[in-house]
Amino acid sequence: MAQSTGRIAAPIAATVSAAKWRRSPARARRVAKRVCDTILYAALLALFGLSCVAWTLVSLALLILPRSLGQPAGQVVIMAGFRYFLAVMRASGAMKSDLAALDHLRGRTPLIIAPNHPSQIDVMLIVSRLPHVICAAKSKLLMHPLLGAMARLAGYIPNDAPHRFVREAIRQLDRGRQLLIFPEGTRSSGTGVGSFKQGFALIAQCADVPIQSVFIESNSRFLSKGWPWLRVPEFPLVYRVRLGPLLSCGADRRDFVAGMEKAYGGEVGVSDR
Repeated sequence: MAQSTGRIAAPIAATVSAAKWRRSPARARRVAKRVCDTILYAALLALFGLSCVAWTLVSLALLILPRSLGQPAGQVVIMAGFRYFLAVMRASGAMKSDLAALDHLRGRTPLIIAPNHPSQIDVMLIVSRLPHVICAAKSKLLMHPLLGAMARLAGYIPNDAPHRFVREAIRQLDRGRQLLIFPEGTRSSGTGVGSFKQGFALIAQCADVPIQSVFIESNSRFLSKGWPWLRVPEFPLVYRVRLGPLLSCGADRRDFVAGMEKAYGGEVGVSDR
């Protein structure tokens, strides 16, 4: 009986060992990829930090220019810096992107550009293709030691004080600018869109300018709401930007915003709220 049991157990053990051997290369590849992703992400963070230092130094040099020259110069420098950084990400294999649709917006002013907001990288994606865009920004970004100087030089508008923000946004649009503003007001917590605020529609009404709908799609929740900066994503990140219809806000702002939110949800899904 013992001999019979031994004869049965031996093939089973051999089969289990063979299965583990077959699985080990796949596991080793996953571990190796994770290590490579971690090293690549650390290198990209370091490069981004150095780039921010360079932007700050350039912005300090441009402060000697009059505002009429310094502001557009700052916007071009930010566009060039973002484009360079995204090119490095693509060359390193960290990113694949299709942003060509944004090129059709160049020279179309005044205009409100209203994308969904799945990630902190959204501004970089949009601004890297458009040389003269005024962005809505939080006051803490404008006071950031590495990012604040260039953002202030480029004329980015703090959105923490709603009435002042609306007045300044209208003034910039009246001067023929493009305004980048996210209808959600903050990053979404999932892969779809969150609830839309009405501020962007109010600005469009008061300035009498159209709203360009923009859809950002990604394969990752990287830097979405709740994603810590030190959490390593799985590369490559994939981004695609599509243009939707050009919209005009009618007299009923509430209905317009509700309809626009529903349309965005149909394009990119609805986020957890």
